[in-house]
Amino acid sequence: MSSVTSSWRKRREAARNRRAFDRALNRASTPAMREELLALASAAPALHR
Repeated sequence: MSSVTSSWRKRREAARNRRAFDRALNRASTPAMREELLALASAAPALHR
């Protein structure tokens, strides 16, 4: 697979994840749930190393 295709897929996946995260934040019922989601999102890049 070419590097162009690979980078395109990574960008699409990142955009899809951002949209899913935004939806989850909007659906969070309490401020505490939003804080938990933000904490998980900030830790996520470290989990994928």
